[in-house]
Amino acid sequence: MNCCNFQAPFILNFIDGLWSSCGEEKIVICTTNHKERLDPALLRPGRMDLHIHMSYCSFTAFKTLASNYLSIQNHRSSSYV
Repeated sequence: MNCCNFQAPFILNFIDGLWSSCGEEKIVICTTNHKERLDPALLRPGRMDLHIHMSYCSFTAFKTLASNYLSIQNHRSSSYV
C-alpha cells in the first residue's frame, strides 16, 4: 500500500497508538476513494469495525447531513457554493 507516500506499517502503528491512548470509547472516521487498495490489516475488525459506503454526496445531501449531525442550519459560505 502506498497512499500519499505513507507506508502501511506507519499507518497501522499510528492507528494502534491512537486506539491505545484514547480509552474505551472513540469514533474515528477514515475515508478513501479506493478501499480495494488498502492493506487488509487496516480494515480488520478492531481497527475498522464499521464500514459505510457513501456514494456521491450532492450539496443538498451535505446540507442535510450538516443539519442533522452538526445542527448547522446556515453557514456564511453556503451562499458561495
